[in-house]
Amino acid sequence: MNLTDVKNLFKYNIPGISIPIYKFLIFIVVIFVSIIIAQIVKINIRRTFKERVPKTTLSLMEKIAYYGILIIGFLAALGNLGFQLSGLLFTGGIIGIVIGFASQTVVSNLVSGLFLLIEKPIKVGDGVSIGDVSGVVKDIRVLSTTIRTWDGIYVRLPNEKVFTSNIQNFVAHAARRFEYKIGIRYKDDAEKAMEIIKNLLEEHPLILKEPAPQVFVAELGDSSVVLAVRIWAPSQHWFSVRTEMLWKIKVALEKEGIQIPFPQRVIWMAGKTEG
Repeated sequence: MNLTDVKNLFKYNIPGISIPIYKFLIFIVVIFVSIIIAQIVKINIRRTFKERVPKTTLSLMEKIAYYGILIIGFLAALGNLGFQLSGLLFTGGIIGIVIGFASQTVVSNLVSGLFLLIEKPIKVGDGVSIGDVSGVVKDIRVLSTTIRTWDGIYVRLPNEKVFTSNIQNFVAHAARRFEYKIGIRYKDDAEKAMEIIKNLLEEHPLILKEPAPQVFVAELGDSSVVLAVRIWAPSQHWFSVRTEMLWKIKVALEKEGIQIPFPQRVIWMAGKTEG
């Protein structure tokens, strides 16, 4: 047995290719480690986003991460075996650039969707205003968010628009304030009117005691004394409370003879000069 035969004992022979055994072992180890890392990342993605995204979206995210890591590990292992990957990488780079330009919007929506899922400025069921669209959030996916407007129309918004727009979340805080401006006649008793309104507010079970409601004279208008009424109510019930209390205040004031005046204007006419 000569020296060449001894060297061949430590090589793994593939038709047309001779690979040293240690490099082949490194190849196996790199693939094995890549599988372990991919599995760990997949499990962490599942734990992180399990309660935040639909199952179909979660499954897609897991597959992209898992197979992406395997491909990177496989290419690294091939390079260790001595395969020339420069041509493959160059071709892949060109294809990647073309695909990148073609899917720029998709990638932007994907990244924005991931940030929305992590930051969570909105969630399903929230009443929101995003740009010029207002309504209830019905679904949040990786690429888009679906909102049902107050008129019952479903609107799909790309996540890039959602992420870069000013978001008003009407129910993110436990309580929400609303305000009335109520005008009464100058001859009516403003103190009595405010007392009537305060009594009504104290009787309502959904009007918060803290922060306390406010009733005060806000303005002396042209035709009326303007009372401001500021009320805090639970965010989930504020609209029903708002519509209910406005009517109750009107009825209670009129019952006590306090009226909301019509606009008035006093006109002084100059006297005629006698001839």
